Amino acid sequence: MLDLEALNIFLAIAEHGSFSEAGRQLHVSQSAVSQVVRSLEKQLELKLFQRKGRSAELTEAGQVLVPMARELISTAQRVEQTMLSMQNEVMGEMFIGCSTASGKYLLPGLIARFRHQYPQVRTNVLVTSRDSIINKLLTGDVALGVSSKQISHTDLEYQDFFKDDVILIVPAGHRWAQYRKIYPDDLLDEPLILREEAAGTREVLLEGLLKCDISPDMLNIAMVLGNAEAIAIAVEEGLGVAFVSRLAAARSIALGRIVEIEIEGMELTRDLYLVRNRRLPLTLAQAKFWEFASHSKGK
Repeated sequence: MLDLEALNIFLAIAEHGSFSEAGRQLHVSQSAVSQVVRSLEKQLELKLFQRKGRSAELTEAGQVLVPMARELISTAQRVEQTMLSMQNEVMGEMFIGCSTASGKYLLPGLIARFRHQYPQVRTNVLVTSRDSIINKLLTGDVALGVSSKQISHTDLEYQDFFKDDVILIVPAGHRWAQYRKIYPDDLLDEPLILREEAAGTREVLLEGLLKCDISPDMLNIAMVLGNAEAIAIAVEEGLGVAFVSRLAAARSIALGRIVEIEIEGMELTRDLYLVRNRRLPLTLAQAKFWEFASHSKGK
């Protein structure tokens, strides 16, 4: 009979493309990972990976095994947690995928309140890109996700989760900090730090600028950075001004390192949604979190 832990290690290698990275993610030594794979390959009498330097590529047999291994693990988790639910106890483990801002600034507080009510539930937060969240929901790698955009798909169900402002921040010593209000045209000559193209905050910003007849080619883009923390630091250092999630900027604003600037006639907001794959039945813990989040909107 196949060992579920071995399949979990197999899936981690398949996802990360490396024995060593899979070991780091699972807190298992690389030698232990290699031993598990050797045992699994011996049991199945098939080669699952081709080693190429530090990377590992799935063989044809490995590619066939991936969806079946995911289904087996998901089924085993549902069986375990269904049995636990019959004891009228909310227990178990769940995975939530989310974007950087929601993961680091929004979910921790919500999870803390949820665990206060259901202390025997372990919650794992996977911080990744929006597209990756949707893919993992559709493959069953995560049960729930937080997304700043509703992707049209028959398998996906959304509920409103949080409304976040996208704000303009400048260094505390910037000339705009004295009046804290500008007009959209004032942005044209100012060095601007942007998020990467796939980021939700960038999409919201560019849509808002277009409403003010400002196109991307009119901007003085100083640099593009991949996360809100790096952008806040760059702004603090005087490398430019930027638009970031209010969630991400709150701490630096409170410390007086950066200043929020209002833009006349321009308000940028984005809706965050909690999303699930309606084809995959939720465990009791996951269902309780879905319900709990619905009652905690905006808190």
